[in-house]
Amino acid sequence: MLKIEKLSVIYPDQTVGIDDVSLCAKDGESVALIGANGAGKTSLIMALVGVLPSNGDVFADNVKLDKDNLNEIRNKIGVVFQNPDDQLFMPTIYDNIAFGLRNMGVNEVEINARIETCLSLLNIKRLRNKTALKISGGEKRMAALATVLVMEPSIMLFDEPTAFLDPKARRILLSVLNGLQHTKIIATHDLMFAAETCQRCVLLKEGRVFADGPSKELLYDIELMDKCGVEAIGSYGREI
Repeated sequence: MLKIEKLSVIYPDQTVGIDDVSLCAKDGESVALIGANGAGKTSLIMALVGVLPSNGDVFADNVKLDKDNLNEIRNKIGVVFQNPDDQLFMPTIYDNIAFGLRNMGVNEVEINARIETCLSLLNIKRLRNKTALKISGGEKRMAALATVLVMEPSIMLFDEPTAFLDPKARRILLSVLNGLQHTKIIATHDLMFAAETCQRCVLLKEGRVFADGPSKELLYDIELMDKCGVEAIGSYGREI
């Protein structure tokens, strides 16, 4: 379970990234995080793992985020960044996936077993010995996801997971995410993807929670979404 209580992020120039946000994601729940550019989606994700300093409380499986337990929190909460290249910097995909486990001192036998499990789950065994420089955007996305899954977090955060993906890669990712039993927070501008992966939607505006409810209602509410600068599903092509 992920619990956020009165969380705020203020940047050094006094720009408010997140303003008094409280919400809870239950075990196994998938929540879409929606909002216009600058609404605070990425700021919230980065604050949940201590990358951005914040005020307020974050609890991951009842463990409270603080400066003394960042490693424990980051073992419980995995982040898949918008740009997969941020997570793929080693010579081979295998080495990228192994990187976090090796830093934790996990033995190579267990590392190999975990990696093989992830490669099979994501159907990317063919990428094992390839370099990230020679694979497609969709393959990079799956490899980046593997670097997080192998750490066995209970909570997963995704920042614009469909960015850079063609329709086929998007469909594959959709199927994979719907098969994961983790608690998931998915920040996205792709509202159809949100509707297909998340039963619940949290709408952010200017760093605050503007609305929180069933995706099948919020994502199709033209008036509500307009107030946050987002085009609702079904509003495309309508006359202005």
